[in-house]
Amino acid sequence: MELLEQISKALFSNVSGSAPGPLDYITCVIRWILPLLAVIILLRCALSMLRGKPESEVWGWLSLPDGTRAPLCHWENIIGRSKTCDVAVDVPTVSRTHAAVIRDDKGNWRIINLGSKGGVMAGGKKVPVSALIHNGTVLKLADVELVFVALSPEQEREQAMRRSRPGRTYRPGATFLLLTMFQLLLALQFCISMKDDLNLIVPAAFLLLTVLMWLYFALIRSFGRLGFEAESIAFFLCTLSMSVVATSAPESLIKQLACLFAGLVGFVIIGCYLRDLKRTADVRWAAAIVGLLLLAVNVLTADTLNGAKNWLQIGGVSFQPSEFVKVCFVFAGAATMDRLYMRRNLLAFIAFSGACVLALVLMSDFGTAVVFFCTYLIISFLRSGSFATVFLSVGGAALAGMLALTMKPYIASRFSTWGHAWEYVNEGGYQQTRAMAASASGGLFGVGAGNGWFHRIFAADTDLVFGVICEELGLIIAVLAVLAIVLLAVFAVKSAATARSSFYVIASCAAVTIMMTQVILNVFGSLDILPFTGVTFPFVSNGGSSMIACWCLLAFIKANDTRQNASIAVRLPKGLRAAMQGVRG
Repeated sequence: MELLEQISKALFSNVSGSAPGPLDYITCVIRWILPLLAVIILLRCALSMLRGKPESEVWGWLSLPDGTRAPLCHWENIIGRSKTCDVAVDVPTVSRTHAAVIRDDKGNWRIINLGSKGGVMAGGKKVPVSALIHNGTVLKLADVELVFVALSPEQEREQAMRRSRPGRTYRPGATFLLLTMFQLLLALQFCISMKDDLNLIVPAAFLLLTVLMWLYFALIRSFGRLGFEAESIAFFLCTLSMSVVATSAPESLIKQLACLFAGLVGFVIIGCYLRDLKRTADVRWAAAIVGLLLLAVNVLTADTLNGAKNWLQIGGVSFQPSEFVKVCFVFAGAATMDRLYMRRNLLAFIAFSGACVLALVLMSDFGTAVVFFCTYLIISFLRSGSFATVFLSVGGAALAGMLALTMKPYIASRFSTWGHAWEYVNEGGYQQTRAMAASASGGLFGVGAGNGWFHRIFAADTDLVFGVICEELGLIIAVLAVLAIVLLAVFAVKSAATARSSFYVIASCAAVTIMMTQVILNVFGSLDILPFTGVTFPFVSNGGSSMIACWCLLAFIKANDTRQNASIAVRLPKGLRAAMQGVRG
């Protein structure tokens, strides 16, 4: 009997101080089931996204002098002597990167001279910059002749039919059903923990989230799309966000849900917009101008709040312009292959990035400035392939950082307590020490949604949200939330090998860099492993601007998914959609 009493006390010590009742038993069961469901949901997404090797697409061929045919596996293919080229021509007269063969959305092909010494000819005519080519066009690179062979529409449809489609082994409908169980159990746990103080907005908000999720599923399935892994991860993280808001500011649940809906609409709109690569590339300059204008208005008109002036208020609605600038930053930074070799485009992006980071420093938003700078490093390397550019940028950032520490004392104070939070328990380390205590008190399974205390600490639901998740839902779910973002990053890198355009590769890698940097700064900052910079956890932190921006960034990751029928950003070959309508996920 004593052993049973000890086990009972251990199980229910986080639930109630008195003898456990029926509701305590239900709460305990839910605390154990939620991590199990979370593991199954993410495991299904991971196995579906990462199983097998990415399947390449063939869009044409180049007949080489030795009689072999080199496949063109992307819409943008580099031809040259270097072994890293898409089509390697091991002839001394051919430059290392001699030319590029590029396809547009309508199936038209061009050859671009990449400044080669031996020159480029197409159909017997010299190509100073670029020229249209057609099936059977003879290309001459220096003294090497190649014949271009285009993929016919019939071959394209046959190729698409042969490719494997997602959702067959791990049905997206089953994953959404598990997510629904996760959401309803969380709502039930809140109903039990709040008891007489229950705010009906809480269960209503979880129910609306579930309905919104299934409406999205039905809409996308009506387009014949079968890939829902990225969205499943996002909805899982959004469910955690609803839990955080329900425990810290239940009156904000409807606002958070409305912003989730707005973000989902933005996700669909951007996904459809990214179908047209030329149109997408043309919007880069407009995106850069909009981003700079948003930051300029923020710097000139915003009031200082909690040491930073990163909020604008219009008509009683507050928002963070820097969150939307992240989307503009990705649009401005990504580029198609024909623009990568124009040095002025890279210099323009460097200037744009410098202006963004400078504006954020003037706003005293040091955390977001770090996010932008890390993203800039990834984009600049992908665009130039030069480590020298990266090293010079890091050196310049180090000098700028030292200057910022001198000019902004509050940033220096953050660094002074870094690693010494427990020595300043009631001063600079107040938030981090409470976050670490709450994280430890939650254990593996948490004290139960709505039963924690840490949400009363300032910024617990935004900059310190990892502590709230650890305390109430447990370390297992908190770690899974981090792994969910890591999974998106791994998928983006894996998909780069078969991406159709460099624009999609750069955009998706930039988007996951933003998310990963925010996760690292948010989690490690709250645990005093890194300086506390005050950035949000993607999809999880309370905040409408962040929620909308994260869904929009997810559209870039999804656009890089070329699996058959996986993404609305990828056009299906003509006549294929009708054939796919009978396929069910």
